[in-house]
Amino acid sequence: MGKEDKTQFWIESANEDWNVAQHLFEKEDYSYALFFGHLTLEKIFKAIYVKRQKENPPHTHRLVFLAESLSLYLSPGQLELLEAVTDFNLEARYPDEKFSFKKRCTVEFTEEYLKKIEEMKEWLMKKLP
Repeated sequence: MGKEDKTQFWIESANEDWNVAQHLFEKEDYSYALFFGHLTLEKIFKAIYVKRQKENPPHTHRLVFLAESLSLYLSPGQLELLEAVTDFNLEARYPDEKFSFKKRCTVEFTEEYLKKIEEMKEWLMKKLP
């Protein structure tokens, strides 16, 4: 698979995950909606990585690390968002943490973060040359 195909793979996968996040929100499965929001951003970072670096992206879920590997300038607010969204990946996946995370995932909390994730998603998509 060439660079363009790999880039397209990551973008299409990110778009599918974003659709899943929306469906999960509609079904009131808020913690997993945020988990898929994380996957969306992770995959867009990886698409940018493949496009710019012409090699496979690092095997990590840490969004700040991926941003730093691309030398992207992020505002303090964007860094804070990426740290929080990375935590959603861990908190939704591991049962000990899941239950307290689920309690925090109210409709308002989830809606607020999905909106921020969408804004970051759009900002990142503009970084694809």
